[in-house]
Formats: sequence, structure tokens, C-alpha cells
Amino acid sequence: MITGGQSYVSAPPAFSADGRLLLVCSGRAVSVFSTATAMLVSELEGHEGDVTAVVVVPPPAAATATPAVKLASYCWTAGLDGVLIYWDFVAAEAVRKVQVGLPVHSMVVPNICRTSKGAEVSTPVAFISVEDMSKPANEAKALRGQMRVYDLMKGRKVGLLAETRKPEKIVASSSGEFLGITNKRKLHIWNIPTKDFKPDKIRKTKLRHTKNLTTLAFHPSERTVAAGDVTGRILIWRDFGNAKFSESSKSKVDEGRDGVRGDDDADMCTTWHWHSSRVRFLKFSSDGAYLFSGGLEGVIVVWQLDTGKRRYKPRLGSPLLFFVDSPDSSISCVSCTNNQVYLLKMPNMEVMRSIAGIKLPIASTSLGGSDRSVYGFDYTNRLVAIPTEDYCIQFYDLFENTEISELQVCQRNFQPVDDITMYISLVSLSIDGSLMCTVDVKLPEDELGGLVTLKFWNHGSSAGNYFLSTVIYEPHSDAEVSAVAFRPGRNMAVSSSFGGNFKVWVQSLSSQSSNEKNCAGWRCQSVGSYKKKPMTSAAFSADGSVLAVAAESVITLWDPDNNALVGVIAETLSPVTNLSFVGTSVFLMSVCQSSRPQVTVWNVSNLCMQWSYSIYAEAACCSPDGNEFAVLALLSCPDGGASTEQDGAILLFNAENPNPVASWSVKKARGGSISFVKGDISLDANANNSRDRDTVSLVYVNGSHEYAIFDPRKSEELVISRNADKKIQADEPALIGYASIYGELRKLESKKEVSDVPFIPSDRPWETIFSGSSHVLPPLTKLCSAFLSSLLEKRSVANE
Repeated sequence: MITGGQSYVSAPPAFSADGRLLLVCSGRAVSVFSTATAMLVSELEGHEGDVTAVVVVPPPAAATATPAVKLASYCWTAGLDGVLIYWDFVAAEAVRKVQVGLPVHSMVVPNICRTSKGAEVSTPVAFISVEDMSKPANEAKALRGQMRVYDLMKGRKVGLLAETRKPEKIVASSSGEFLGITNKRKLHIWNIPTKDFKPDKIRKTKLRHTKNLTTLAFHPSERTVAAGDVTGRILIWRDFGNAKFSESSKSKVDEGRDGVRGDDDADMCTTWHWHSSRVRFLKFSSDGAYLFSGGLEGVIVVWQLDTGKRRYKPRLGSPLLFFVDSPDSSISCVSCTNNQVYLLKMPNMEVMRSIAGIKLPIASTSLGGSDRSVYGFDYTNRLVAIPTEDYCIQFYDLFENTEISELQVCQRNFQPVDDITMYISLVSLSIDGSLMCTVDVKLPEDELGGLVTLKFWNHGSSAGNYFLSTVIYEPHSDAEVSAVAFRPGRNMAVSSSFGGNFKVWVQSLSSQSSNEKNCAGWRCQSVGSYKKKPMTSAAFSADGSVLAVAAESVITLWDPDNNALVGVIAETLSPVTNLSFVGTSVFLMSVCQSSRPQVTVWNVSNLCMQWSYSIYAEAACCSPDGNEFAVLALLSCPDGGASTEQDGAILLFNAENPNPVASWSVKKARGGSISFVKGDISLDANANNSRDRDTVSLVYVNGSHEYAIFDPRKSEELVISRNADKKIQADEPALIGYASIYGELRKLESKKEVSDVPFIPSDRPWETIFSGSSHVLPPLTKLCSAFLSSLLEKRSVANE
């Protein structure tokens, strides 16, 4: 089984001590990427739940002072399985584990932060934010969040800092002296003892605001803290904690402090405002002169701390989540909501490389009255096509777990606003991947200005590369397109609409050209309808001779060449939402998604029902060759507020038999999809004959866009946790000295084979002494003496 598609932006990443590696939380593992190539180097697999935090242990002061000493390669990770793990992330080995027993949502280890500055630190102590599962979740005032203190060496709890309504994110200062959380309209800050750590020596202060706070950051050297709120404002408190944190008792709260509320322990508070909505992250630069902020706008704002002036890094294309800088300050990274991590070259913030995962689901699941998930699968090239929020289609290689390309469907700039005005409602690919069709919908404003656009795309020179062939505005008047299906082996497609008709499209042969971008367009060949009923789905048979179109709850059969009705199958219980022919057989599978769900298999030869099940199918697919089809069934019918956490099951059927051949329990089935793709020999090491090489694999994509590829013939547990056959690229050694500036020198190898004949000097060396490339020739001092020697006549001198 091969898995992938995990989120790279569920938690802040972390750089290694030398900045060569980036550790990214990805599901139940930590993926280690090379910052030089943005390729996967290794994976840390050991957690049973999603990883929520990774903290890199900096090297000791002796290692940084002595270049010959190898830098430390250790880190701590925390997960929802309630375990803290100490790793050697270069060797990808777990060194030790600390059992917490409760889901850990955030973790900082401030003691190890001071080791880089050479301070005396005894035992590393972790501050973790856990969720107390014993308290009721439906109770409004239940304190389910706890901030606990753990001794990492002894592996036990040594203190409890605070209790909150929910687990909060903990932020520590770079010096390890302070840590804090945001709790509604308050900022809680703790002062951690630098020596002889004891929980009872921790002192606490609070800073208040009029709006709910979302994030905070500490200044690297001064007693200054910045916090962002839900309205987009940034507040900066200077000299906080003088009264409670200072050793002397002379500190007294003075009157007339600018911007400070009540008796809050700070000298002054400054407010900045640029963001239009909640601030997602704040981060001070390593020298403390600048403050970085980001949010929904997809723009990094750089504030000059002394003057309040700002500059911008725009056009990142997605709302921002986290900003992390490396120890050497020459590289940073920013995490975006579209599951992409950009590596930035500082201080200009130039995007060097990106680590792109599969795009996460669109926030709004109900658009234009349709809540169906939109996926397109390329059976031959084993790709999945997923619409994104910025009106693109991402092509993702399922076997390599990498992004192949991104196609812009709608030519307009993405604006991250709350109201969605346009979306891609449908993506359909032919079985060989040579043709693609998309449908984008512009929502009307005040019931005016709506537009449905049907676009045909032709395949380019590589997988996932398509160019636009034909644009058809309002293909079915003002009705939306319900389905698009391609005819196998022919350049023909059918589109059905809720307006009561379907149209057969063919590729015109009148404008053939040698240039692929000027090839033939598409035109409507015929139009069909049945009793003016909404056409809800369509499918071609394997040989393309029969077209099945669902007219609401009636399945009609047509001759696609003559557009003639050849048969009608009895009505179903509710409108049909999915039609598909089962391989090359005479069976047709239909799915009804409503209050009366149904999965039915029809025999096309005698126009009768073969068998039926009353189950809610979130998605279904048929094998292109055999008599098998798969159904992604939910355990209960979803209501309007159903979430992606709803569990389900994948059922594999043989069309002739109502008993399932195999079944798998899956998580997050709501909003998921399944499809058969061309098999891969790497899935089965025992597959040696040609028959095994032609088998198909089954792909399951859950509601969070995580996926699993498995052989449906095997009974294996379907758990999306790791990629068993992932190809990992070895990390390249860092370049130093001359090579870091100009690159490595090319190795010059002799093209001639080594001969056993000893070298015999030429009688005329001046003819070959200067032949060859200039960079191969010896220095001039050696050439000159050899050249002059060759011109002199040598003779033996007799001894007198």
C-alpha cells in the first residue's frame, strides 16, 4: 500500500542547526526536506497520531565554535497520541519516548534554547499543551486545556502552569526566558528561571486587550512582546513584567503609560493596523529590528520596529499560517493554507523553492447548491486533478506523492475574501488522459450576472500538461452542467444539465494544424432530452456504442452517433447522481444520493435490475476491464452539518453478485472519493507475470485530501499513515569555500582507455605541447621550459 497527501501546514516546521534541513510535520510522521533541493531526505515514523510539534535541539557552544565538531542532529516531537519522542533525525532513529497519556497540541522546550548561548542548563524541561479528554466536550465552561511541565530526562510530569477552555498554542522566546499563550482577550506570560529550574519559581503576568488575541511573538533580546488580534491589529508591549519579573522591588506601576490598559505590567503599548482580518503569525527578526506578520491576504508585512514603516512580500497566492527563520538568518520559510511551504532567501524574501503537497479542501463545501466533491482521475498516468481556491487545477502524482503541474482555469487574480464568487464545479478526464473538460461557475450577484463556462483541454507534451482548446459559454442556456463523460477511443464527449437536456460534443476536423495549440476545436453535434426531466448523470459503455443518461430517476440508453433513444430502464427510488458501466460487461451501476439512497446494478441486455442496496454512497467507480466496482459508503446518511470526520467503508463488488468481495473501514469518508488507476508492479513484489502487470489499483482520497493506493485483491488494513514505497533522495553535502561561490569544478576524465604499453615521448613534442583546451593546459612556467627544451638540439658530451 502507498499513502500520501498529508498536510505539510498542520504545525510550524523547524530548521536544523545548520539550516540545511527542514523538518515538516506531515500526518503521523515528520518529513525531512533538503533546503537546497526541496526534496525529501528522510521520514521520522513512530507516532500513532498526528504530529503537532517539532523542536530541534541546537548544538552545544563547543560545536558552534569548533567547525570540525559535527553539529547536533536531534529533535523532540509531540503528537496527538500523547507521546514525546527524541529523534536522531539524520539517522531517522528514535532515541527515547516519554509517555504523556493525553493528546499534545503544542510543545516548547525553552531550556534547550539557551544551550546555543552557552548558558548553564541542567535538565531539559518541556512545556506542553494537552487536552483533558476526561472532561465533557459539550460543557461550555469545561477546562479541557492544560499547560503541563514535563521533565524530559525522567519522563514525568513536574508541574501544571494553567488550565484553559481549550488547548492553546505555546510560544517561547528565542532566549528561552519567556513563554506565553493567548487566551481570549488576555496574554499570559511566564518567566522561566535560567538556573536551578523549579516549577514554583515560575512567575506569571497578564496583558489585556479589547479583542480576542490570535498569536504572539517575543523580541529576541528585549523585554518586548507583540500580539495580533481577530481584527488585524498588532499590539506591541514594551518592558513588560518590570513589576513582577524584576528582582528589585522598586518597580512600581506608573500612571500615564501610553496604550496600557489598567494596571497591566508594561511601560507602553503601541498599535499597528494593516491586515483586514485576523493575524495568523508574528515573528521578530533575529536582530530584533523588524517584525514579520501575515494573515488572510497572502502577504508578508515587514514592520520596522522603531518607526512603524512597512514593506511587503505580496502574491504568495494563499492565506499564510506560519513563519519560521533558520539559525543562520539567510533563509526562512512561510507555510500557506494551500499546503505549500515556500523557502525564502533573506532579507529580500525571494522565493527560492517550494515544498508543495496536495491542495487542501476548499473551506466552503456547499457552492451553488451542490455539495459533491470535485475530483478528476487520470487512469493511465495515475494522477488526480483537484480544483483549488485560486481557480486552478492541481495535478498530483499519486505514486510519487508530488505535484506535477498546476493549470489556471479562470484568468483572474485570486482574492481571499469571505464571499466566494466563482468556483470550478466539475473536472472530467478521458481514460487515456488525452482530453480534459472543466466547468467553472460564476455565481450571480443579486440574481444577476451568473455564468457557466464549459472548457475543453487537449493534452500537451507531458503528464499533467494541458492547453485550452475550446471555450463554450452557457452550454445549456442558464442551467448548470451536472456531468461530462468522454467516449472511449473517440474524440466525443457528452454533457448533461439540470435544465432538461444533454449535448453530444465532437472535435471538429476542419482546422487540423501541425501546431498542437492550433488543433481542432469542439462543436455540438446533437441535443437530446427525455420528457423535459433534469439530466443528472451520463456515461459511455466500454466500447462507446451505448450512451446512458439519467433523466432524474429514469435511466435512458442512446445511440451516440445517431442520437436515437434505444431503451429505457425502470425508475429508481430517487434521482440518479452517478452512472458508470462496469468494465466491458453488460452491467450498469447507478448511485442515488438523497434521503432514499440506493446503489443499483442493472443488466443492460434485458433492461432489468440485477440487484440493489439501500446504502449511502459518497462515491463509486468501476474497473475499466473486469466486472468489479467499488463503493465508498458512509455509515449514516449525512445531514447538512456533517463533517469530514464521518467514517465510512469501501465495498468491492462483483457486478453479478450482491455479496461484497472485500471491504475496508476508512476515516474521513465524507467528502472523499475513490477511483481505479493503472496498476504498478512495485505494489506487489511477487507479481512476475504479464497478467499481474496489467492489474489495476484502487485509490481512496479522504475528505482531507489524504490518499491511499492499494491492491483490491489483497485484504490489508487501510490506514493512511505512511508511504511504504516512497522514493527518498539522499541529501547532498553542503558546499564550502570556493565551491560555495563558483560551484564545484568539473572532473576531467581521460576519454582514452588505459593501455599496457608504456608512454613513449614523441620525437616532435612541439607539435602537441600546445594542443588541447586552455583550462586543461599546464601553467605557462612549465610550458615555456618544455617548449624551449624541445627547440634545443640535445647531444651527448664525452667525458674527457
